[in-house]
Amino acid sequence: MTELKAIIFDVDGTLANTEEAHRKAFNATFKEEGLSWDWDVDLYTKLLKVTGGKERIKHYVTAFLNETIDHEYVVKLHEAKNAQYQAIIQRKELPLRSGILPLIQECRAKKMKIAIATTTSPGNVRNLVTATMGDDALEWFEIIADAESAPIKKPEPDVYEFVLEKMGLKAEETIAMEDSYNGVAAATAINIPTVITVNNYTENDTFDGAMVVVNELGDDDHVCKVISIDDALKAEDIGQKITLETLKQMHAKFSA
Repeated sequence: MTELKAIIFDVDGTLANTEEAHRKAFNATFKEEGLSWDWDVDLYTKLLKVTGGKERIKHYVTAFLNETIDHEYVVKLHEAKNAQYQAIIQRKELPLRSGILPLIQECRAKKMKIAIATTTSPGNVRNLVTATMGDDALEWFEIIADAESAPIKKPEPDVYEFVLEKMGLKAEETIAMEDSYNGVAAATAINIPTVITVNNYTENDTFDGAMVVVNELGDDDHVCKVISIDDALKAEDIGQKITLETLKQMHAKFSA
């Protein structure tokens, strides 16, 4: 039996429901720039199929407006958007999703390694983690891999390969915590067992290969509900919330 040695967390949509904050930050930036662009929820759900803020802007302009855009202007827009987003974080408007902090605290207490594998900007990761978990929280994670660590973004597995290499671990010795199709595709491409917690932007994604798909991890006030689960597992084994012990048990059965 393969021992579970690390939990690897995605950020956007997984640690916190950040996507709506990103959408509002984009729209505020467009307005400040005098652009008529307005990304509503339906449109932004489609745009989320493209990972990376700069990539998303370019895709919108070419695919939806049938126009071209200068790369330097994309960079300017993205930097302004990140400033808007980080202001939202600093105002404490983005709480962690249910079960995230208890799981991380349990991992720390039981000496389970934790890491981050995301395609978001380094500043966005740092600010979200410190604003929601405390100033010293960045030190809890053995590796924090972001958009600069692996420029080729999800659904390609590069960011996960980077994390595994730095941690000296095999894919089967870890679990990925994700929320989207791009996330599960990236993790399972190199055979990392994956737990999906859906959100309103990803609930209609497909999650082929996921170990389990749930509405949320759950805690004393929020119930974890199984949406789909691998045949090697049973939904009733999960209970009201997913803890580290739950993950160990699922990992053991899934990897057997």
